[in-house]
Amino acid sequence: MPADAATREYRSGSDPRTLRDALGCFATGVTVVTCIDAKGQPFGLTANSFTSVSLEPPLLLVCIARDARCAPALAAASHFAVNVLQTGQEPQSILFSTRDQDRFGAAAWSTGETGAPLLRESLCVFECDRHAVYDGGDHDILVGKVVRASFDPTLDPLLYFRGRYRRLHFD
Repeated sequence: MPADAATREYRSGSDPRTLRDALGCFATGVTVVTCIDAKGQPFGLTANSFTSVSLEPPLLLVCIARDARCAPALAAASHFAVNVLQTGQEPQSILFSTRDQDRFGAAAWSTGETGAPLLRESLCVFECDRHAVYDGGDHDILVGKVVRASFDPTLDPLLYFRGRYRRLHFD
């Protein structure tokens, strides 16, 4: 057996900690999903369960924990935005993952074409009409039809891997 094989940690199981750690081995981008509720109040949260679904029609999805304070507003909103964060936006990721702070008071944002809040200086932003909301266990699967996408090709993505923020490293 190679010397380094003895020092490697391999785990298997179906318990929540093993599952969470195994899922953390999938590197993801970091997003902040935002909307305006029926009273005109902005809501948003950090999410990394995000993916494209279809190019025709242009659909994407994001998974929202049902116990999140803004989950009802996001599930009910007719429009929402997915702000994909860049390396300089780690503070916004942390801000939008907390429960107690005034998230929008501390973040630079503007209103997009659909009315959803857009975080300034994001790597890219997808403005969406709500297409569908599906049951995803302890999450809502929010599917949006993209009505506008914008991006800055000069920026690098903020990544999340094994419970830590990461950056791309080029050789």
